[in-house]
Amino acid sequence: MTGFVWLQLLLLGAIWGGSFFFAKIAVHVIPPLTLVLFRVAIAALALHIYLLARGIRFWDYRQHALGFSGLGLLNNVIPFSLLFIGQTALGAGLESILNATTPIWTVIIATFLTVDEKISANKIAGILLGVFGTVVMIGPGVLSGLGGPLWAEIAVLAATLSYAFASILAKRFKGIPPTVTATGQMTASTLIMIPVVLLSGGMPDFAAPDQGVWAAVFSLGLLSTAFAYILFFSIVRAGGATNASLVTLVVPVSAILLGTVFLGEELGLKDFAGMALIALGLLTIDGRLLAALQKPQKR
Repeated sequence: MTGFVWLQLLLLGAIWGGSFFFAKIAVHVIPPLTLVLFRVAIAALALHIYLLARGIRFWDYRQHALGFSGLGLLNNVIPFSLLFIGQTALGAGLESILNATTPIWTVIIATFLTVDEKISANKIAGILLGVFGTVVMIGPGVLSGLGGPLWAEIAVLAATLSYAFASILAKRFKGIPPTVTATGQMTASTLIMIPVVLLSGGMPDFAAPDQGVWAAVFSLGLLSTAFAYILFFSIVRAGGATNASLVTLVVPVSAILLGTVFLGEELGLKDFAGMALIALGLLTIDGRLLAALQKPQKR
């Protein structure tokens, strides 16, 4: 990946690190499926307004409606629902570790379903370093989360599998602007979630959440979803599905740094060690550092 794509990946990781914080606030007041509907509907509306302001006709891409529906199902409806449901029973640390396994599933699936993203020693070594770095960074605190219910752990792992398949499917949309792909995905997700919410519990209660919860919901919809998926599809188009999935290794780092900045939490030795391992993993996957080290020195 180019330096600009790596910058986009780090920015996306920072944004999605904040999404766990926003979701944790909202999911205790708003039912998980209703929160998914709020998140995708707000994002879809914002993206349609953006396209109108830019003079881009979304209707011109209507032939991709089926593909957008598949993306919405795999990239939003299924994983958002499973993650929010799992978050009601799991600690954030364990969920971060399980979520960080996404690149492993992506590289395995990409090996079988693509011709240009085959498994390699660099990728496997780098991903394993990143996952191990996440475990180190979360530290002993994750042990309290290991007693969570099995169904919640399976839900989060199923969400990571869904993300992996979505990353592969997203490669088919390389010729479409990322803003249009994100809009199509969110629009389809909203249309899918409306009957799901109605059948599962009726219309959401708009009066229940207070201002703080609504602030978290709109942050989820606008920043962690609308803007984030524009970045995501831009990364997929430039760097491929496996590289885009690496963002889940950056997310725990950004979540901990956000806690340090906004919640007054202190960084410990395990945090720096975990971040170093994750950085080493990303550099290993990138390959350029190893190539430079293996290059024979001129005498």
